[in-house]
Amino acid sequence: MSGFLKNIIVKYPKTKTVDTVDTYFNTEVKDPYRWLEDDRSEATEAWVKAQNQSTFGYLDNIPYREELKARLSKLWNYEKIGAPFKEGGYTYFYKNDGLQNQYVIYRYKTGENPSTATVFLDPNTFKEDGTVSLGGTSFSKNGKILAYSISEGGSDWRKILVMDTETKTIIEDTLIDIKFSGMSWYKNEGFYYSSYDKPKGSELSAKTDQHQVYYHKLGTPQKEDQLIYGGKPNEKHRYIYSSVTEDNRYLLISPRISTSGNKLFIKDLTNPNSQLITILDHTDSDTYVIDNVGSKLFLVTNLNAPNKKIVSVDASNPTPDNWVDFIPETENVLSPSTGGGYFFTEYMVDAVSKVFQYDYNGKLIREVKLPGVGSAGGFGAKKEETTLYYSFTNYKTPGNIYKYHIKNGTSELLHKPDIDFNPDNYETNQVFYNSKDGTKVPMIITHKKDLELNSKNPTILYGYGGFNISLTPSFSIANAIWMEQGGILAVPNLRGGGEYGKAWHDAGTKMQKQNVFDDFIAAAEYLFENNYTSSEYLAIRGGSNGGLLVGATVTQRPDLAKVALPAVGVLDMLRYHTFTAGAGWAYDYGTAEDSKAMFEYLKGYSPVHNVKSGIEYPATLITTGDHDDRVVPAHSFKFAAELQSKQTGNNPTLIRIETDAGHGAGTPVSKTIEQYVDIFCFTLYNMGFEILPHKVN
Repeated sequence: MSGFLKNIIVKYPKTKTVDTVDTYFNTEVKDPYRWLEDDRSEATEAWVKAQNQSTFGYLDNIPYREELKARLSKLWNYEKIGAPFKEGGYTYFYKNDGLQNQYVIYRYKTGENPSTATVFLDPNTFKEDGTVSLGGTSFSKNGKILAYSISEGGSDWRKILVMDTETKTIIEDTLIDIKFSGMSWYKNEGFYYSSYDKPKGSELSAKTDQHQVYYHKLGTPQKEDQLIYGGKPNEKHRYIYSSVTEDNRYLLISPRISTSGNKLFIKDLTNPNSQLITILDHTDSDTYVIDNVGSKLFLVTNLNAPNKKIVSVDASNPTPDNWVDFIPETENVLSPSTGGGYFFTEYMVDAVSKVFQYDYNGKLIREVKLPGVGSAGGFGAKKEETTLYYSFTNYKTPGNIYKYHIKNGTSELLHKPDIDFNPDNYETNQVFYNSKDGTKVPMIITHKKDLELNSKNPTILYGYGGFNISLTPSFSIANAIWMEQGGILAVPNLRGGGEYGKAWHDAGTKMQKQNVFDDFIAAAEYLFENNYTSSEYLAIRGGSNGGLLVGATVTQRPDLAKVALPAVGVLDMLRYHTFTAGAGWAYDYGTAEDSKAMFEYLKGYSPVHNVKSGIEYPATLITTGDHDDRVVPAHSFKFAAELQSKQTGNNPTLIRIETDAGHGAGTPVSKTIEQYVDIFCFTLYNMGFEILPHKVN
């Protein structure tokens, strides 16, 4: 697989510097690339164009790029089907024929043969190049009206359209300027949604921190929508979510000031004059109502229960001092759902799924027998249903869909993807290693069965470590092509994630964020010590908060990996909270304005501020999208400029900026394939590898 590959000469565009200085607690901090934050300026546009020209000039010269693209496209080209769901008199499901840019919604009359299904909504018709995507969908209670959101160019800003499901015609004016919102119907009369006031300045980068909940009554213009909650100048909530219970009895309002922790209010919709009743008046927990039976509420909470539990309480007096444990906390993290008159409790046991079924008296009915070791998802249905659907996957098994018979607990395989990849030729193993401070961290390693552990295998170490998000085993076509080429995929469950509950999450936040980087570095060292790979054959990869992880690792341990792949990363830790909804991430990060100690801590690991001259950094391919309004591309622009100006040695430092693309959701398949091909070609090329010819395996 290895062979001598000629170096490609890179000529970087010159990035001008400006004399910008900020002062934090009497400390001056230079910001020479501040001008790149202006996403509407001609200078920034010209810089983006020049950088892409340099980057693609390099990528176009990798000799096997088209060959790898052909193979990945062939592997990607299989039918993908989502779990069915019932609305009104129809059963719906998402399907992608193979290389369609966006999934299509099909439907058939419930009770008829699924083979009679026809196209209901095809997002590929929204725009020819696939850059307008379908966001969320929400059906009225009788299933006769659909509200659906669309995203243009990958932006988090959405528009909402309302469709008659029988005639498939749009029946109202489009709602605009919606962001971070669900759509929750009250009966068949209207729906609740959330948004911000339109920001002054750039829609893609200006700060948005005053979320509000509105009610849209069908047949009325958006300007008449009723403000339900939010909008008080002295009480800013960056995210407010709303939902209506399945029986239409209650409206639930969940305000948040950050991505962790929420207040909770309830309103009785059967009484037009009812007021919001407080369930929780603080943001010390993540708590939500999962269901109700009449006035009896069932809540999922981590208040005084870091791994979550379910409690019950009457809606007339719903504060925590009246809560009664319904399904108590265990040593494993709980993620419950409801369906067919039962609770389904999924637990993460060392990041692997176990599922149990309970009745509404809290009695354990059975453990659900899963098809193997991996991740199960779904287990949701309306109360009257007798069957539900769930998916099962792991790092070497494409997602299979199962039909579950709720009364007797049996599962039947509904759909198995027909893919040119044989899981039997691969193995996946979970290991545990010690981090710098002795904390035991799990990691799942997947590769070909016949792989020789000779320290020379190309390896991607992928991490995230933040925001209570758990990395559980799931199949990826892109990872499959990597392993097909003899590559190893290693995924550690770093602190900051949710794999072991709130305590695990908190151990990777604010002044403990260094734990996340230490866990990641220790994962690499485990791979070296056990001969999986070595620093010359290691690539470190992560996106968003994981992009921060890669950036911090690069600046702290430039010798650790041969290749660095930070995607849509949070890389300027002193200014992240000044863009769009970034201030909502302060639970995890803290901000440079909180205190002198917090400022110094952030500055100490902020990737943009820790690139030093005279150091050989790994070959780096930074990826971002010009419409990313979650983590604005200025983070990536500044990091690229710093690395290019200070890199010593011959390792290339490139930035690949996707146009008409955002943070990732809704990206067309064609763009996704091209991006993965470039990432893998760049990685293998810089490790000195050629690609293997494909054999059916």
